[in-house]
Amino acid sequence: PAARRRGRPAARGRGRGRGRESEEEKWVPSTKLGRLVQQGKIRSIEQIYLFSLPIKEPQIVDALIGPSLKDEVMKIMPVQKQTSAGQRTRFKAFVVVGDYDGHVGLGVKCAKEVATSIRGAITAAKLNVVPVRRGYWGNKIGKPHTVPTKVHAKCGSVHVRLIPAPRGAGIVAARTPKKVLQMAGFEDVYTCSRGHTKTLGNFVKATYFAIGETYKYLTPDMWKETRFTKAPNQEFTDFLAKPQSSDLKPELVNY
Repeated sequence: PAARRRGRPAARGRGRGRGRESEEEKWVPSTKLGRLVQQGKIRSIEQIYLFSLPIKEPQIVDALIGPSLKDEVMKIMPVQKQTSAGQRTRFKAFVVVGDYDGHVGLGVKCAKEVATSIRGAITAAKLNVVPVRRGYWGNKIGKPHTVPTKVHAKCGSVHVRLIPAPRGAGIVAARTPKKVLQMAGFEDVYTCSRGHTKTLGNFVKATYFAIGETYKYLTPDMWKETRFTKAPNQEFTDFLAKPQSSDLKPELVNY
């Protein structure tokens, strides 16, 4: 007990979710985009997608999407490297994050420990969050519920095709892509897959790439004239020119 009093406290937080608040409080952005998000200059992640700005910090996604972003570990697989002393085993984690409403990301991470690989995969997935375009199967009644067009993507030998489905059809897919499509916010989709879908890593990646293809199709409803606006870095150039310490302690600078 004496050693316990001198050293760390007895009840240490273990597992995911503990001590996350203190981490967020200590976030010091290392990119211009991070500074703009932290100071509330950028309020939605769509502003970032509009200008195709690279997201380099997971806290940006946490700040803009918030607690609605859920994560799901799809698979943890051991991978081995042959060394002179035998094999060296590491663990590869596949994690999907999504808010069930138009945003989904996929992260892959390899590490010596399972917990470390999962944590790294969640971070990687947040950096890879993409917007999901949804559309209609027939008449444009109610909210968009399915993919706007037939889309296809592949990874390795695995091909995945997403096909629009009528309302009430549900997600007709295998267990792996079904989870990804649900997290993306689709309600009704027909799917078609081909290849060695047992390779779950490629199956998840192909589904994720297919979802990303939805915004690459130019359909007539997107033919409207583009109104160009200033990019965030240009719009808030005066703010970014100030030293970063002023973000944390405004009283240091004459605003």
